[in-house]
Amino acid sequence: MTTLTYPQSLPTALPQTLGFDADRCRSIGAVLKREVDIGRLPGAVVLVARKGQVLLHQALGQQDPQAGKVMGLDAIFRIYSMTKPMVSVAVMQLMERGQLLLSDPVAKHLPEFANVPLAHFEGETMHLQPPRRAPTVQDLLCHTAGLTYEITGSAPIQRMYAQAKLGSRARSNREFARALAEMPLMFEPGSTWAYSRATDLLGALVEVVSGQTLGDYLQEHIISPLGMVDTGFSVPPDQQHRIAEPFAHDPDGGTPMALIDIRQVPRMEAGGMGLASTAQDYARFVQCLCNGGALLGQRILSPASVRLMTADHLGGIGQQSTERSGDMLGRGTGFGLGFSVRLSEGMETLPGAVGLYSWGGIAGTTFWVDPANDLFAIFMSQAPNQRDYFRPLFRNLVYAALTGKAG
Repeated sequence: MTTLTYPQSLPTALPQTLGFDADRCRSIGAVLKREVDIGRLPGAVVLVARKGQVLLHQALGQQDPQAGKVMGLDAIFRIYSMTKPMVSVAVMQLMERGQLLLSDPVAKHLPEFANVPLAHFEGETMHLQPPRRAPTVQDLLCHTAGLTYEITGSAPIQRMYAQAKLGSRARSNREFARALAEMPLMFEPGSTWAYSRATDLLGALVEVVSGQTLGDYLQEHIISPLGMVDTGFSVPPDQQHRIAEPFAHDPDGGTPMALIDIRQVPRMEAGGMGLASTAQDYARFVQCLCNGGALLGQRILSPASVRLMTADHLGGIGQQSTERSGDMLGRGTGFGLGFSVRLSEGMETLPGAVGLYSWGGIAGTTFWVDPANDLFAIFMSQAPNQRDYFRPLFRNLVYAALTGKAG
């Protein structure tokens, strides 16, 4: 992570010039401040933009509740799974340069996956058999490769992941890939959407195909071109005073999640969960997607690739209903190459037009892009156990303030 001065910022505009009600925009901060005041939200930074112009960028509450430090607009957050869209873009860049095909079997680039079997259980007895087809790069991008996450349940394969400590950041990305290849598949590739360690595996794939570490690749091809000066797999000592922290004790009585230590340089630059960033930095990445893959003269992806990434790739296949997270994709929601994708209105409980794509991080961050309204929004907080409340609350507040077309 560099510590340079911000390059040209995204332009700003008054809410009312972009079809937002100014009073209702103010209420976004007021409602979130109420949550701070009652002790359920430590602090947050929110950013809303339309037509390439930022209409709301506000910091609320405390950046470090233990130290009583006020939240700053430049606070650095652990974004966890909001890392996944950036690594997915990296894979698409390699595809654009002819270094891989989305239809490539994973084993073409990571040979340890050549003969990974599929597990079938009769009670606790495991039977192994070859899968009907090999998982592909596309499968990894859209979580249909037959993999799983140990954090979403306690099925036998998930217990194997946990026992192997696949979440450890002490391995290199390639060592992680080899450890994962020792585990059987939980599903037939292409049969089920199951949120998984697939994007961590893509991190290893990017390294093999590009010849660079994942961090160096992202820095050269995404982070630096977009001017994301505060994004990386660790935070340098002279910027660690800007790190946002959660409450010491969970306000809802649950066990607080131990957040990753972004003060230390990890051995594994985890493609699925390892980055730290700011709202302003991530806004540059999101605005680039809104622009069809370019920002301020820097093109990192073609418009065709952005459209492919943000289209549904599931085609109606079912999803794994997880023990701890239920159905992660809501009704009327599909999945593209790194994002959930809204397929219809009126099926979900949240506002937003067809084509809206989004994702979030387990520590409390989220973003969405609504192409039909030329709108995106980012919510950054470190409130892991309250994320399922604050994400929909924030979206409802933003759409409540959207009252017309941009002038």
